[in-house]
Amino acid sequence: MSDYDYIVVGAGSSGCVIAARLSEDAATSVLLIEAGGEDTNPDIHVPANAWSVWMTADDWGYTTVPQPAAANRSLYLPRGKVLGGSSSLNAMIYIRGNRTDYDTWAYLGNPGWDYASVLPYFKKSEDYHGGASPYHGTGGPLTVSTMTPNPLTEAFIDAALGVGLARNDDFAGESTLGVGLCDMTVRDGKRCSAAAAFLRPALGRPNLTVLTGARAHRLVIRDGRCTGVEFERAGERRSASASAEVIVCSGALASPQLLMLSGIGDAAALRAVGVACLVDLPGVGQNLQDHLLTFVIHEAAQPIPEAQNNILEAHFFAKSDPRLPGPDHQPLFMNNAPPLPTIDIPPNSYALAPGIIRPASRGEVRLTGNDANAPLHIDPRFLSQEADVRALLHSLEMSLEIMHAKALAPWRKREVTPALSGREALTSYLRETCETYHHQAGTCKMGVDAESVVDPELRVYGIEGLRVADASIMPNVISGNTNAAAIMIGEKAADLIRGKRAEAAPSLAYAR
Repeated sequence: MSDYDYIVVGAGSSGCVIAARLSEDAATSVLLIEAGGEDTNPDIHVPANAWSVWMTADDWGYTTVPQPAAANRSLYLPRGKVLGGSSSLNAMIYIRGNRTDYDTWAYLGNPGWDYASVLPYFKKSEDYHGGASPYHGTGGPLTVSTMTPNPLTEAFIDAALGVGLARNDDFAGESTLGVGLCDMTVRDGKRCSAAAAFLRPALGRPNLTVLTGARAHRLVIRDGRCTGVEFERAGERRSASASAEVIVCSGALASPQLLMLSGIGDAAALRAVGVACLVDLPGVGQNLQDHLLTFVIHEAAQPIPEAQNNILEAHFFAKSDPRLPGPDHQPLFMNNAPPLPTIDIPPNSYALAPGIIRPASRGEVRLTGNDANAPLHIDPRFLSQEADVRALLHSLEMSLEIMHAKALAPWRKREVTPALSGREALTSYLRETCETYHHQAGTCKMGVDAESVVDPELRVYGIEGLRVADASIMPNVISGNTNAAAIMIGEKAADLIRGKRAEAAPSLAYAR
């Protein structure tokens, strides 16, 4: 058994940050274990090839159980099984969500997680293309860049402006509402994953050990304290011990799985699969949330220029009800329509993906056996709440209006889908075609209620020396892509572990 001060389980968006930050102290030894391999797949590093990484050895390739409200389909959930985690196969959109997301976290009993308190951590990570400002940082390890847009993207933005949306050139600035180009985690034409930004510069440190191909099986818990991790590597069961802490950063699906396999979770559910319960925490694996989208696809009347920057160059944020405190939908524009299991898409097609980002539906992750290799029971309960159906239908109708706007007329040959009219028909369509944004969150919820798994310091209730730090701790999923927030969670977690505090940002007008 090898001894370290800290063990970080999972080299995803949060885990790479934590391992890099903790190892800044030369007197501290850190072990980072990752079930996947090195990020050597060349498609990982080419922004326009993101979808090519899906369903490869670098992807866990999860699927949900059949979803009754989504035409009884099982939906595909890509998750990174590689250094960088899902930041190595996502669409590289840098978005923080809305101020009200974080203020709500604080109101739910999590002081220090309000927007003013987390903003310094976003800025700390960032090397922002527009320079430093009250909202942005420069000189950080994570490159946040812009692009020269595809002419089709420019036509989409003009179409959105034509139906009344405002132009927004900084979605992390004063407001998240409006339409504009995506900020991207792209550096010099290559993906700037969490591994590229945070981990790779730290690999030369003698106090940081990184093990790939190391699948965590169980946390070692003795006398109420987590003292290490048991894992499998190259077919051999091994273990490592941590004198200070173990930090689980395996994501919203695998983090609750590891806790449950270690006897931390709902006692009755654990007994049902042969796991002895050490700490009865019924919230482990509950509160699963995700963003959901559907598609409006048109065949182009002229050749679409090849993507140079990213497969998703623009998006907009809007409210389905003007009384909402922030946006609840975020349609994404795609110069090239993605491959979809439910739609036959001709070549040279483009898409707008209407989607909801403040879901009311809540699901769960459960074990199916006392084994890390047993498939997970993943049930997001997509569209189980009527509020989500209404919001997604609103987003679809708004997206149809934009895709038929005058500015896109020179590009439009024909509407591939939905090619329907009437709210009843469109509602059936979205149930039959909806897919996830791949933003799972909430399954090890931070808070103070009976369903909470970690406290506001990210310490697991009932166990000393154990924290969870990734998207699973979000009480409510943020209203936007989750990668930037997961990196922020890693930055803040590293300071919590080291006993540091960032000074809260002054009050800023934001997110009208």
